[in-house]
Amino acid sequence: MQSELRKKLLDAFTNNEAEYLSGQHLADIIGCSRTAVWKHIEELRKDGFELEAVRRKGYKIIKVPERVTADEVRLGLSTRVLGRDIHYEETVDSTQKIAHRLANEDAPEGTIIIAEEQLLGRGRMDRRWHSPKYTGIWMSVILRPNIPPPKAPQLTLITAVAVVQAIEDFTGLSPQIKWPNDILINGKKVTGILTELQADADRITSIIIGIGINVNQKVEDYPEDLQAIATSLSIECDKKLQRADLIKLILQKLEQLYFLYLEKGFYPIKLLWESYAISIGKYITARTITGSIHGKALGITEDGVLKVEDDSGKVHHIYSADIEL
Repeated sequence: MQSELRKKLLDAFTNNEAEYLSGQHLADIIGCSRTAVWKHIEELRKDGFELEAVRRKGYKIIKVPERVTADEVRLGLSTRVLGRDIHYEETVDSTQKIAHRLANEDAPEGTIIIAEEQLLGRGRMDRRWHSPKYTGIWMSVILRPNIPPPKAPQLTLITAVAVVQAIEDFTGLSPQIKWPNDILINGKKVTGILTELQADADRITSIIIGIGINVNQKVEDYPEDLQAIATSLSIECDKKLQRADLIKLILQKLEQLYFLYLEKGFYPIKLLWESYAISIGKYITARTITGSIHGKALGITEDGVLKVEDDSGKVHHIYSADIEL
């Protein structure tokens, strides 16, 4: 009950961002006493929110804490589905593990799991993902699309476009996508996306999308073996960024593209994805489990499969591989 009252309180501030809200007005919105409103205001202050109280005008949030708690993300979030249910943890093994459990417990579509730190963060092929505390965005999203299981990989590409658009708008940087799930800035990796499927033989029960973004790391925060290949948004734009604001923008972009996909199919997403792709038109090496394929990247199919034309003119369809430019 308490978390629901706090959610209503933050929604009230979100919907009246430029205004002061009186204790009585907040009590009417939330459905509690003015004393209870005051207690919730004090709890927000203890959690790092700065609120201004003006006699005969009321309360106004003037600063939020530099964490990515559910309260921070919820304040100002304008999505209809994504992020309406938020699970926040300081430290976890992996947000994906929690998302799988919550999905099995019938968590609603759009539920997100956010952590300040992952001890066992991972990417494709169970590679370790470096996820230090208070520096990045470590998040998983639960979706429940009514699509056949073979189309699930398309959600990785949709998410990549959403993250690129959000980073572009938020920082002014020009990120690019390396098929299938890496986002690069100036040739260095800044984001990884991991899509996992829960499904029966003929239907999807849930798709769990893990998003890891290096936001405020400094060069010295990376192990030596990663410094040459990884970067952060802060390194690239030379300033510290508000992670919660970026999360909100990502959720908004992802929701827009997700609804577009459900309504219009993959083709509009395909065109957007190819416009951000770093490899289209370039010679690449695709290292698959059966060997390496060298050739020119032509684009992706309607199913999100990478097309590579080798020197003999044969077009290969790449379903899973490591790509080297």
